[in-house]
Amino acid sequence: MYKKIVAIAMGGYSSEFEISLKSGEVVYNAIDKTCYEVYKVHVLENNWHYVLPDGTKAAVNKENFGCSYKGDSIVPDVVFNTIHGTPGEDGMLACYLELIGVAQTSAGFYQAALSFNKRDCLSVLKKFGIKCANSIYINEGDTIDTTEIIKTVGLPCFVKPNRAGSSFGISRVQTAEMLPKALLEAYKEDTEVLIESELLGTEVSVGAYKDKGQIQVLNPTEIVSENDFFDYEAKYLGKSQEITPARISDKDKKAVQQVNKAHL
Repeated sequence: MYKKIVAIAMGGYSSEFEISLKSGEVVYNAIDKTCYEVYKVHVLENNWHYVLPDGTKAAVNKENFGCSYKGDSIVPDVVFNTIHGTPGEDGMLACYLELIGVAQTSAGFYQAALSFNKRDCLSVLKKFGIKCANSIYINEGDTIDTTEIIKTVGLPCFVKPNRAGSSFGISRVQTAEMLPKALLEAYKEDTEVLIESELLGTEVSVGAYKDKGQIQVLNPTEIVSENDFFDYEAKYLGKSQEITPARISDKDKKAVQQVNKAHL
């Protein structure tokens, strides 16, 4: 029986590459090897290679995202994208795979690029009537008017790299004096920065997917961080609880699910 070949893309070009490698390992261990032929593929800034069953590495053929192994050509039927940050979350990998005709598991390249860029995504969300925090945008090198920033977003506020994830470079700013340092931290990850008002309340995450044209919305998950916010430690080092279903009323549950469903 032919087994479909699954290439798990992991790594990436950002500070998140080590997290991505761990994510890829989780997926690799979870996929049923009796049903699929599974390979790990490290997509690093200067080196794309398969990690083969005998421990050797084989360069990726970028014409088909395959490789050669013991004289045979390995060409994936599908790429399982576990890359955090660029080029996995920002649509670059999806665009490349579409160009060479290889199926992949993540969102389409446009949707990925839009959601990865916080500024662009917020501009679209607001036009659909989705409530968002007050925000201001800054590029590295801009003149900073601390008084005007605080007047717009208030305190506390959050300073974030515009195109990054996993909470790298994010700071919760409680005083005007903390702002310059927070900006420097954000610039380590991106030349574009977003500053947003703090929103107080229960934090929930709602997943959704489309199956045969029908939108399926999952139960909300409540996020309870031990730290000031859902930072790196909270996400990856156990400093949080993720409670499903979230401890919210049925009314609130339906409301957050509807927001998700209405805009897929």
